[in-house]
Amino acid sequence: MKHPREYRGEEVVVLGLAKSGQAAARLLHECGAIVTASDRKPRHECPEADELEALGVRLICGGHPDSLLHPGVKLLVKNPGIPYSAAPVARAAELGIETVSEVEVAFHVAAGPIIGITGSNGKTTTTTWTGRMLEAAGMNPLVAGNIGRPLCDAARENRPGQWLVTELSSFQLKGTRDFRPRIGCLLNIYETHLDYHGGMEDYIASKLKLFANQGEDDVAVVNWDDPVCRRAADSFSARVVKFSCEAEPPGSGLWVEKGTVMFRDAGGVTHPVIPAGEIGLAGRHNLENALAASAVALSAGAPLAAVAGELRAFQGVEHRQEFVREIGGVRFYNDSKATNPSAAVKAIEAFAAPIVWIGGGLDRGQDFAGLKPHFAGKVKAAVLIGETRRKLAEVASAAGLKKVEIVDNADSAEAVEAAVRLAFGFAEPGDVVLFSPACASWDMFASYEERGRMFKAAAHKL
Repeated sequence: MKHPREYRGEEVVVLGLAKSGQAAARLLHECGAIVTASDRKPRHECPEADELEALGVRLICGGHPDSLLHPGVKLLVKNPGIPYSAAPVARAAELGIETVSEVEVAFHVAAGPIIGITGSNGKTTTTTWTGRMLEAAGMNPLVAGNIGRPLCDAARENRPGQWLVTELSSFQLKGTRDFRPRIGCLLNIYETHLDYHGGMEDYIASKLKLFANQGEDDVAVVNWDDPVCRRAADSFSARVVKFSCEAEPPGSGLWVEKGTVMFRDAGGVTHPVIPAGEIGLAGRHNLENALAASAVALSAGAPLAAVAGELRAFQGVEHRQEFVREIGGVRFYNDSKATNPSAAVKAIEAFAAPIVWIGGGLDRGQDFAGLKPHFAGKVKAAVLIGETRRKLAEVASAAGLKKVEIVDNADSAEAVEAAVRLAFGFAEPGDVVLFSPACASWDMFASYEERGRMFKAAAHKL
């Protein structure tokens, strides 16, 4: 797309009034574009409409009329979650109107260098951790993207030389054209979001767009233990920095050797960082996140001391294996961000104590059979909610669990409360009640954050 200033006096449509849509509409309006923002929700469910209209943005609520897209429109900025099969998006394609995501718009106005972090799991933890490392180094980064703050909002205040650390989903990356991060990070690739992408080929291709425009002066941080990531790195033009939990990777990167995190810089010099046992978050997946964040921060110029300090100090983020409370010797953990089976597996494997697992959510047609071997010897009971509750109950029973309960209540808060009560009834002192759904939240909840907050509230009611 053109720089947003080049749309001055031209018609632009923003589809979807979530946070990213609002931010894109504001930025494009400030650049002089004639902006129309449209959302399927009725006006009374769009509290942001008044603010945008006061700025001069035209609002259409309650649906997307056929007249929304016409030959005079020069750009469509689409909410990442809206599928490309949606009628307005298909109409834009017919008319030859360029369709992008909000992060593409933000890229063109960001004054400072961008760090882009993507992967199937671990994005939020790694992005937050990276930001903390750069902050500890006195580099004053801005953290934004899929993590909560729209990239357009952060880009508007970004200054030259100031790192913009951004979490990026496959939905966001699919809608990019020129987006080029100075540092890109690929954490892992697992089967997820296939209902949106239609298959793994498009999902992987969308993730890899993060690196498509990088050059030899840029950096690509890659999980060397993930075979898909490793193969993809062969096509990257950027300098590749690897991280591995399993073996010392070739070239520059980070790994664990005899219990110590090691770093080899671009000059070939090897430095010990900290003992791996001193990292503030437990579990192999968090070791991967720690190595990735360290590789990104060091590539951005953070000193080893700042990186090591935050490796020790960081205690995680909300909804990611978040400790909630202990009652009667039973510990409750909120891992609502586990929106796919591989994320739930990582959480299950992180605990040594017996687990009472609460799972279930949106049915995307996924196969949950891969959970079975991870239940053995780890999960003692399961409580299931949401659209996938019966599928997951079959998997849990097939894995040999004797205690499996299904919650049929359709009311979200009541279902979570019932699940927590049942789980606590199955638990004994020393056990863990783990809310790690393995599914997206949209069957019953507005977001995984809402789902996680309901779990925490229910645990505190016991």
